[in-house]
Amino acid sequence: MDSTAISASSPPSSHLTTKLRNPKPLPTRLNFPPSKPFASLKSPFPAPSFHPCRVATSPSPSQTPSLAKTNLNRLISEFQSLSSPIDRVKRLLHYSALLPPLDDSARTDSNRVMGCTARVWLVVTMDSEGKMRFRADSDSEITRGFCCCLISVLDGAGPEEVLGLKTEDLGELSGVVGGGLNGVSNSRVNTWGNVLVGMQKRTKGLVGEREGKVPGEAFPSLVVTAEGIEAKGSYAEAQARFLLPDELKVQELVNVLMEKKIGVVAHFYMDPEVQGVLTAAQKHWPHIHISDSLVMADSAVKMAKAGCRYITVLGVDFMSENVRAILDQAGFSEVGVYRMSSERIGCSLADAASNPAYMNYLEAASMASPSLHVVYINTSLETKANAHELVPTITCTSSNVVPTILQAFAQVPNLNVWYGPDTYMGANIMELFQQMTVMTDDEIAEIHPEHNRDTIRSLLPRLHYYQDGTCIVHHLFGHEVVEKIKEMYCDAFLTAHFEVPGEMFSLAMEAKRRGMGVVGSTQNILDFISHRVQEALERNVNEHLQFVLGTESGMVTAIVATVSRLLGSVKPSSGRPKVNVEIVFPVSSDSITTPSTSSHGLSLGVIPGVASGEGCSINGGCASCPYMKMNSLSSLLKVCYHLPEEKHSLLAYEAGRFNIQTRHGKLIADVGCEPILHMRHFQATKRLPDKLVHQILDKCGNGRPMSYS
Repeated sequence: MDSTAISASSPPSSHLTTKLRNPKPLPTRLNFPPSKPFASLKSPFPAPSFHPCRVATSPSPSQTPSLAKTNLNRLISEFQSLSSPIDRVKRLLHYSALLPPLDDSARTDSNRVMGCTARVWLVVTMDSEGKMRFRADSDSEITRGFCCCLISVLDGAGPEEVLGLKTEDLGELSGVVGGGLNGVSNSRVNTWGNVLVGMQKRTKGLVGEREGKVPGEAFPSLVVTAEGIEAKGSYAEAQARFLLPDELKVQELVNVLMEKKIGVVAHFYMDPEVQGVLTAAQKHWPHIHISDSLVMADSAVKMAKAGCRYITVLGVDFMSENVRAILDQAGFSEVGVYRMSSERIGCSLADAASNPAYMNYLEAASMASPSLHVVYINTSLETKANAHELVPTITCTSSNVVPTILQAFAQVPNLNVWYGPDTYMGANIMELFQQMTVMTDDEIAEIHPEHNRDTIRSLLPRLHYYQDGTCIVHHLFGHEVVEKIKEMYCDAFLTAHFEVPGEMFSLAMEAKRRGMGVVGSTQNILDFISHRVQEALERNVNEHLQFVLGTESGMVTAIVATVSRLLGSVKPSSGRPKVNVEIVFPVSSDSITTPSTSSHGLSLGVIPGVASGEGCSINGGCASCPYMKMNSLSSLLKVCYHLPEEKHSLLAYEAGRFNIQTRHGKLIADVGCEPILHMRHFQATKRLPDKLVHQILDKCGNGRPMSYS
C-alpha cells in the first residue's frame, strides 16, 4: 500500500506496546515471563543478506539498533521456554487476544498484505517524534497472534530500525513458533515475512513523503479481471492491443491450416500479435501448441501422427532444428518443417555455445574423468553433437537442470559436471547448492532423496559452469530493474526465469521463501501464477494479486489467457468477490528506438519490445527478445499459402537436415539427438539412462571416442 493510502491521523499504537510488554499471566501453566518477540521463516532455502524494501541509508546488520533485536530475542526466548506445541499455540492465541481489532474503515483492500493465507490488514503511521506505529488485524486467530508478536518487536522503533530488520532475522522465531504448530501450513507461517515486508514498504513510503521525495514511476502493467483487461502505460497498451485479436485474421489462419493440414508449434516468447491470433485459433484447430522449448518437438510428433503434413515452427533456429531431427527420429521424414524467416533466426545463448571458446571449455572438461556435460536446450544440434563427442552430454531445461545435476552426482561416484552455456543459470545453480549446505538433511532429502549436507558440500568443487554466455533479454534484468522492484514491488509476487542475473535471482529466491515467488522455467512461472489465482478464487474474498514478470514479455499472452479462463470459471453473481490480477512488466520507460549494437556485440536489426522500441533501456530492462520477434503473423501466413504448390519459393524457410558429419564421421543429426533422448529418459524415469552412464565410465576408462550406434 502506498504511503498516501495510510491514514496519518490514525492513533499511534503505543498503548499496544505497553500492553504487550506487560501481559497478564495466563490462567494456565503458560505463566512465563513477559512477552518477547519472534523471528524466522521456516523455508527450504536460507535467505540472502539483502533487504527487500531497504532504503539506501539503512544500517548494515552489524549497525542495526538494538531495540528491535532485543525485543526479538526476548520473544524467541519466551517461545523456546514452552516445550509443548500446544502451549505455544496457547501463547500465540494469547497474543491474538491482546491485539486491538481494526475499525471497519481500516479493513480495506488497500490495507491488505499480499501473500498471506488469511486476510491481513496493516496500517502504518509515523508519530510526531518520527517513530513508526503499526496496527494490524486478521480474520484468523493464529495470524492475529503472528501480527501481534511482530508489532511487539517493531512498534515505536525508528524507520532505520524497521528497515534494518531482515526476513531471515525472523527465521529462528518461525522455527520455534511455526515449527511447533501442528497442522499449521508453511504458507501460514510465511505471514511473518510478508507482514514485515509490508511494514517496511509502508515505512519507506512515509520516510520518502516526510523528505519530500517524489514517488518513482510505476512499471507498465496489465490488470485482468472477470470483466476484461486494463492496460497501464503505453508498453502495456501495445501488448494488450493483440490480446483480443481480429476474428477475421483468426478465421483466415484457421482456414488455411485446416485446408493444408499444417501444425503450428510456437514458443511462449512470440510477438503478441501472432500469439493472440494463435491462442484464439486453438479453439478451432487442435494442432496449435504454444509452450516452452522442451515440448515443442514432442508436440510436432503428435501432430504428425494425427495427420499433419507440415509443421511450422515459431521460434529461433535451434528449435526448428530440434523439431526436424526429432521428427526424423520418429519416422516422419516426409513431414515438412518450416521456419518463419528467410534469414537466420539466432539466439545469443546458442551463439555463445557455437563459439570456439565453448569447445575449448569442453576440451578441458574431457581431460577430467569421469565427466558429464549438462547442456542447456537453447543450443544448436551441431553444438550438442560436437559436445557429445568430446564429453558425454545430456540436455537440460531451466525446469529440470537442478534435479538432473543432483541425480548425476548421486548416480556416478566422483563425477565432474560441466554446465553451459548460460553463465547466469550456472552461477544461480552454484548459489542454490551453496544455500543447500546450510539446510537440514531432511530439507535436502525433500529436494533429492539421495543427498544430504555432506554430499552437497562434496559436489561443489566438482561442479563447473561456462563463464561467457548470456541471454540478451534476461541479461537486462540487472541492477537498476532490481532496485526499482525492491523499492516499489517488494510486497508483490515475483517471478523470475532461471537465466536472470544473480541479483534478480536472489530477490526472487527471497520472495520464494515467503511463498511470494517462483524461480524456474516459463512453464513454472505460468503454473505458479495459475496456482495463486486459483487459491484466491477458492478463498472467496476480494483480492488484488500483483505479479512481477521476470522474463520475456511474450509470456503475457499465455498468462492473460490462463488467468481470464480461471476468472471466467466462477459463476457471476452480484455478491461475488472481485479478484484482480495485475501483471507488471519490469521494463524502463526510457527506450531505444533505433537499431544498435548490443553490449554483446550483436547488431540487432529488430528492436526489442513493441514497434517503437519502448520498454527497452540501455540502463537495464528490456522485456522482449529481438530474435523471437522475427516470427510474425504475415510470415506464418506466407509460408502456409505457399504450401505445397510453391515449396520451391520457401527453400530458405525450410528447416534443413544436417547431412554434415562430426569429427568422428557420424551424422550431426544422429549424435546431436542423443543428448535430447537422454533427457527424455531422465524425464520419464528420474535416472540417467544406462547408456549415458556407460558412456561416462567408458570415456573415463580408456579415453577412446564413444560409440553412438
